[in-house]
Amino acid sequence: MEIYPEDKPQIGGPPADSTQAQPPIEEKGQIVDVSAAYTPEEEKRVLRKIDCTILPMMCIVFLLQYLDKQSLSYASVFGLITDLNMTSTQYSWCSSIFYVGQLVAEYPFIYLMSRLHLTKFVGATIIIWGIICMCLAAPQTFAGFAAVRFLLGFAEGAVSPSFVTMTAIWYRKREHATRTALWVSMNGVAQVLGCLLMYGLGRRQQTTTSSQLQPWRALFLVCGALTAAAGVVFYLLMPGGPADCWFLTPREKEVLSMRMARDREGGDKTSFSVPHLLEALLDPKAWFVFAFGVLVTMQSPVLTFASLVINNIGYDKFQTMLYTAPSGAAQVLLLWIGLAGCWLFPNNRTLVVLALIIPPFIGNVLLLKLSLDSGWGMIVSSWLASCITAVMSPLLSLAASNVKGNTKRSVVNAMFFIGYCAGCIGAPQLWTEKPRYFNGVVTGIVTWCLLFVVVFCYRLVCVRENAARDRAQEQEVVSEEGLGEATLDEHGAFRTDCTDKEDRKFRYSW
Repeated sequence: MEIYPEDKPQIGGPPADSTQAQPPIEEKGQIVDVSAAYTPEEEKRVLRKIDCTILPMMCIVFLLQYLDKQSLSYASVFGLITDLNMTSTQYSWCSSIFYVGQLVAEYPFIYLMSRLHLTKFVGATIIIWGIICMCLAAPQTFAGFAAVRFLLGFAEGAVSPSFVTMTAIWYRKREHATRTALWVSMNGVAQVLGCLLMYGLGRRQQTTTSSQLQPWRALFLVCGALTAAAGVVFYLLMPGGPADCWFLTPREKEVLSMRMARDREGGDKTSFSVPHLLEALLDPKAWFVFAFGVLVTMQSPVLTFASLVINNIGYDKFQTMLYTAPSGAAQVLLLWIGLAGCWLFPNNRTLVVLALIIPPFIGNVLLLKLSLDSGWGMIVSSWLASCITAVMSPLLSLAASNVKGNTKRSVVNAMFFIGYCAGCIGAPQLWTEKPRYFNGVVTGIVTWCLLFVVVFCYRLVCVRENAARDRAQEQEVVSEEGLGEATLDEHGAFRTDCTDKEDRKFRYSW
């Protein structure tokens, strides 16, 4: 039988898989022999099945999450602000309060995602948030609408952090960038679909005299119903790991377990470790991830306010929807340009991030300096400024690649999204001065510069840590025998729930 060839070691880059015999890994009570053989064809078949089953469900849910969240922007152009008698400040709070709910949810969800069956828990929250989204069609006042937006944000708090964890459960580190890019690119797709959906509902109301339901209310009903249906499918069909993977044969489950064992991953676990929590809080790299979350989203209001920017410079609501839609396509295009950069420079994801910061930075500068009557100049500038997800995707893939341990990964992922929520709460309060939104645009420029510096420092920290581990291994300070206390259990099997700090053979991606 042909043994699957392992990657060659690369100093300073992602960890290389050892070709030497390794102890077995214990996964949910079963010993997985990482030295066992499987063919490249078997692995490709398993990976193809995962890509055709797991990935589409993740993509659809992420698309609907962004559509539900971003629908506020489209509703504002079609009468939400006037129907509920909102001021500019109140509209900004409608954007912020969603992330207040998401931030409050992160704390209990850190614990629940470690203790409960991850996919069942997430599936239940998807159904709940779909129902809440439909409730956004009911309020008649700002207070009622803001309250429902808070609940919607709370219900969506588990999805993004859990998807980072699921990516690490199902895919090897070398596959993280591509798969993360696939489900994150749904943000741009959702923006295109949301604009077209709002345009269609608005035209329908314009031509149908019998309908008394405002188009923005119909938008929330449609989005919520689609989300609830997707949640039911996700709950019933999404497995938690190799052991309960219904679409694989017994042999394919073995292959999946062996391929993940080479990255020392063992699927979803329902345990919470206080030492791993403390390790995460004391790890400087975890706080870098938190900073990523804050800085990458301080300019995110441009996504919510871009349609208002276009609307305020003289275009009607239907033109606004059509001219806003391409910004989603621009996001997807830049994201996949970034992914191509990750393919061409697989050990330099941080350099790709630094390059991806430049287009939205230029977009913000142009929004600040161009004349308001420049027409297409302002429209194209808003498209460039909206290309935030292209930066977020490789940052999320780095978070998935550089953290080990069930509890530590959950905590670090939650730290990213706590920072994400903090940025999304504070930033919209700066977008209140129509039509230029000077304070908000300047904040975007400053935070892009800060993110550039933080990502570069993160790269230096990871390179230095890898170099220190390489020197220790060369000097035989860390040997297979020496690893026993940290990463081997009493049966001589690798503990799949050890952290990246405990596993001295782990290497950080940068």
